[in-house]
Amino acid sequence: MATMASDRGLHGWLVIDKPHGLTSNRVVEQVRRRTGAKAGHAGTLDPLATGVLPIALGEATKTTSYAMRGRKCYRFRVRWGIARATDDCEGEIVAESSSRPSRPGIEEILPRFIGTIAQAPPAYSAIKIGGRRAYALARADRPPSLPVRPVEIVSLRLISALDCDHAEFEAVVGKGTYIRALARDLAVELGTFGHITALRRLSVGPFTEAQAISLESLADLPHILPAYGGLLPIETALDGIPALALAEADAERLRCGQRVMPCDFGRRVQLGGLEAGSVVSAWHNHALVALAMIEDGGLRPLRIFNC
Repeated sequence: MATMASDRGLHGWLVIDKPHGLTSNRVVEQVRRRTGAKAGHAGTLDPLATGVLPIALGEATKTTSYAMRGRKCYRFRVRWGIARATDDCEGEIVAESSSRPSRPGIEEILPRFIGTIAQAPPAYSAIKIGGRRAYALARADRPPSLPVRPVEIVSLRLISALDCDHAEFEAVVGKGTYIRALARDLAVELGTFGHITALRRLSVGPFTEAQAISLESLADLPHILPAYGGLLPIETALDGIPALALAEADAERLRCGQRVMPCDFGRRVQLGGLEAGSVVSAWHNHALVALAMIEDGGLRPLRIFNC
């Protein structure tokens, strides 16, 4: 497959509609091969999941950690009565129940899962235990017992009770929440077992399904970018981070990796309204210069953007 020249300066975000069956890393590899640019994703999707996978290109890779902090929206289908080792339809059956929840029963327990809740991640997850991934231990017949941790469920609603065996939900969740674990725990609360049979991500922070393009369309990437509106700008991932405009001299110091004490009174006042340790995006002449931390009344550069 031919690639676009890397000297074109592709810096920004593509939103890919990840297809079923591919790993997130595989999608990144295909984007990297097609564009010739450095690339990384903001938030892993399981191979069985589909939907929004934001891909950072070039200098945008310096903002992936901020994109991953954003809340995520998922639509998922649960199969009642069967527990599987992976909490999705690929794992072996480990338990069964003849009990099936009613629609009123499902709706009654949903409020118990709203807010900050304790969740045990699936044994088949990418969490590291003693330097090894949990899923690697599980596949070696040594499934780890992962401790519960707090996660945020912003909203959870029943979309449809499809039949006695299946129900479809939509959830908005915070970082680190496992939808497979949520489905498992919903079933237990309802007195049965359950696992995910379908999972689609609808959004990641500011990145939405409406912005997504198919993986197949990468073959025509040079032609679709104008119609697509080009790459989404680097700062798309910085939604919610305060922006600070700098004088040219201060911007140049930041670009050189030096600490800055803004010389303009108005900018010093603006910094004074933010807490020490806050991260801001620093700008000059409508160009993103750096991400910087407020420290001792000044700015310490964290990430410099060279585009």
